[in-house]
Amino acid sequence: MTQVPEKSVDAINRNDHRFAVAPMMDWTDRHCRWFHRLLVPEALLFTEMVTSGAILHGDRARLLDFDPAEHPVVLQLGGAEPEAVAEAVRLAEPWGYDGYNLNCGCPSDRVQRGRFGAGLMREPERVRDVLAAMRSATAREVSVKCRIGVDDCEDEPFLERFVATCARSGVDTFIVHARKAWLAGLSPKENREKPPLRYDVVARLKQRHPELRIVLNGGLAGPDAVRAAMARVDGVMVGRAAYHDPGALPALVAAAHGRPAPVVDDGRVLAALAAYVEARRAEGVPAAAVLRHVLGLFRGRPGSRCWRRVLSERMREPDAGAALLHDAAGALAPARPEPSGRAGRGHATA
Repeated sequence: MTQVPEKSVDAINRNDHRFAVAPMMDWTDRHCRWFHRLLVPEALLFTEMVTSGAILHGDRARLLDFDPAEHPVVLQLGGAEPEAVAEAVRLAEPWGYDGYNLNCGCPSDRVQRGRFGAGLMREPERVRDVLAAMRSATAREVSVKCRIGVDDCEDEPFLERFVATCARSGVDTFIVHARKAWLAGLSPKENREKPPLRYDVVARLKQRHPELRIVLNGGLAGPDAVRAAMARVDGVMVGRAAYHDPGALPALVAAAHGRPAPVVDDGRVLAALAAYVEARRAEGVPAAAVLRHVLGLFRGRPGSRCWRRVLSERMREPDAGAALLHDAAGALAPARPEPSGRAGRGHATA
């Protein structure tokens, strides 16, 4: 289990939401988060959604363990029963997460059957009670992630009622995916792409509620989009763009903070990745568990297709490890430093 760092209550209630990487099922596991933290020291990271039932009855170490380098990191929970979700928070407390987030935005069939995710937006009073129970179980920050609406509801009145009701729990941070969730007729993938983005709806929510922290999620890609969003809301959350093009993360975070994009030391990134892969292999974790998250690292760069192909074809071989990173990096132009030597826990920006 991760050792809990020393933190004051004030510190753990001041998560910086100006830039966050979205929770993504099957993607933002502990290895992905470690990799993203290597690239961006200031981003707020989120776990994949973990259901309250899994924490109550499952292998908590497997579900909750993470590397201390990931801080600040938020545990996203799925659940609809106040006491069950609160108990999941209490059980997770020894791991030292920097906050907890309630999923009220996922549209998948499995989530709907479990009575959590986007369908919960139709029950704002229940969500209010779940959030209040979570707050009673921890001194750490509690937030909620939602959509702008569900199915054929009216966007702004529906969203306004949901947010205003939930805010009575004392929660003041709302991460809003600027699309409706269509629970009947669209697949989860289609729900991430087909409903139109309505950034204006989220911006007006912020105007009506200056006392709340409103974070915009959905379709943001590129520093210009991030800068435009930051003029209207308190923070941004980026998902697929961060995963498929992780090399762009430093520039996106810089845009959210109003700074020029940093110069990234590729050699340092590769050396740190090599050391991490070998450390995990020593624990019995196959290299592919880590390397599957780095395929897009050099997206758009000369040689990036070869980098991706070499890793994809060989990362599941029994002896795959740091040497494979060296071979894949050799395809890049210009040539990158060999990923060798000790890599500390410093960050990859120069």
